[in-house]
Amino acid sequence: MQDSIIQCMEEIEKQILDVADTGQDAGGAVDALGLSHMKVSSAGVIAILDMLVDGITPVNDDIVSAMLGVCEAQKRFLFALGGYLEGGADSMGIMEKKPAVAQKVVEEESEEAAAKAFEEPPTATAEAETEAPAEQPEAAKEKTKAVEKPKAEKAKAEKGGAAISSIRVPTDRLDRVIELVGKLMVTYAVIAQGGTTNLAQVASSLRELDNVISKLQKEVDAIRLVPLKQIFMPMHRLVKSLSQKISKKLDFVVKGDDLALDKTIVESLNEPLVHLLRNAVDHGLETTEGRVEAGKKETGVVTLSAWRQGDSAFIQVKDDGRGLDPERILNKAIEKGLADEDTEYEDAEILQFVLQSGFSTAETITDVSGRGVGMDAVVNAIRNTLDGDVEIESDLGHGAAFTISIPLDRSANEGIVDALVCKVGGDTFIVPSRDVVEIYMPRNHDVVQLPDGRETVDVRGEVHSLLRLADLLGLTAEVDDIQMAQAIVVRVGEYKAAILVDEVLKQQQVVITGFTVPVEEIFKIPILGFGMMGESDALVIDTEEMLQHFQDRIHLQNRES
Repeated sequence: MQDSIIQCMEEIEKQILDVADTGQDAGGAVDALGLSHMKVSSAGVIAILDMLVDGITPVNDDIVSAMLGVCEAQKRFLFALGGYLEGGADSMGIMEKKPAVAQKVVEEESEEAAAKAFEEPPTATAEAETEAPAEQPEAAKEKTKAVEKPKAEKAKAEKGGAAISSIRVPTDRLDRVIELVGKLMVTYAVIAQGGTTNLAQVASSLRELDNVISKLQKEVDAIRLVPLKQIFMPMHRLVKSLSQKISKKLDFVVKGDDLALDKTIVESLNEPLVHLLRNAVDHGLETTEGRVEAGKKETGVVTLSAWRQGDSAFIQVKDDGRGLDPERILNKAIEKGLADEDTEYEDAEILQFVLQSGFSTAETITDVSGRGVGMDAVVNAIRNTLDGDVEIESDLGHGAAFTISIPLDRSANEGIVDALVCKVGGDTFIVPSRDVVEIYMPRNHDVVQLPDGRETVDVRGEVHSLLRLADLLGLTAEVDDIQMAQAIVVRVGEYKAAILVDEVLKQQQVVITGFTVPVEEIFKIPILGFGMMGESDALVIDTEEMLQHFQDRIHLQNRES
């Protein structure tokens, strides 16, 4: 039911946004909101609505924002009817009647409120805050305590990003999954009943079993796909709210929102896209006066587009604003010690300084962007979480484009994945192949011990940090001679390291499942989950967490020294 309500409201929101873009068919949006059937006793109010429907009243930003507000209120009303709101009537913003006649104030929707459109389904807290009467201080204190607790819980829940709790799946896809499960059961029955007497029949059944399992895996992977429209739609409200707040005229264009990606990827794109759009609207676009002076149209254009090419997906935020000034960026980089004054840099290299931690060319920090969190927050989320990258293109005076590239061959943390099975200290462990670059057998002269106790290994001319998995897990390695051991070179983002194990046994597909208890929080070890291989099971190494823990330890040692 929640999905049905959200889908219906999204269709109405899209209709309202189309009215904002074209200025046409305002009557259709009014009908969709049910305002044309509203029973009012004033002929003047009816006349105002008729003027909008007939096109006499031009559509402006205030009218569009008000329509979106009505749409959001209707969604909350339907959630309340369905029993999906927490906190009862208070969560819907119902206030007590006061004897004093209060002046009605219409406020623009803030970008924080617009960003809440990402939350699904809407919950109670922080929607209505009422001021307690001065003559009841004790009641006010009790109410404040009651409200603060759910707020803190909600903030804690939102810290990890907006999670997608449900996925719409076409019925024909579910039918195919059911059909494949039936074939799986039939094939298993044939193998079980045949025994080992007819080896040819067993071999044929095993091939059929492998074929059915492969098809079933593809269908299950396809079920996890979520269209980008799910996070692109709320961006309309966010951008429109930002433009109103800083008084900039702009058109927001969305392309490729029908591209479907894995739900874990879509979840991780929320915060980076919000940050990029805020920068594009606040820093990228000039003011109306500035655009006129530059010979441009008063209305700027911000484009959010997505497309797929090969095994990668690309999401781009582009504006036709002032662009990035390489000379100004280089001077700022030299000032911060990020660049060498005597070195000549290409423009593409200079633009990459924008992605460095703490780098900003903004003269003033606004409450829209530049809030102390720079572009490094975006690039870290993309590189570390999605193993992607951010590319910057700029034409000074004509605009800039930030393109996020994401490889689609990375598997989810849970599910069927390709992995390396290795042995360390007599125990078996699994390393997901998604992070593996190569397997290397080091020689004695390849390994160098640094003064601080760390080790590095030279792998075909590249020097990487050497992490002994046995030491990290508190085990005793069975192979003492490093020339008999094997190093698994892994990459997370741009960082590479070599993990030393006793032996790499094989590569195969494994099923990764999470623990029923928070093992990683209790023992503080880099374990991703539990891997099932059929004949045996093993723990799965979280290479990302391992490398992050190693880097944090290096930074701590550097600060202490």
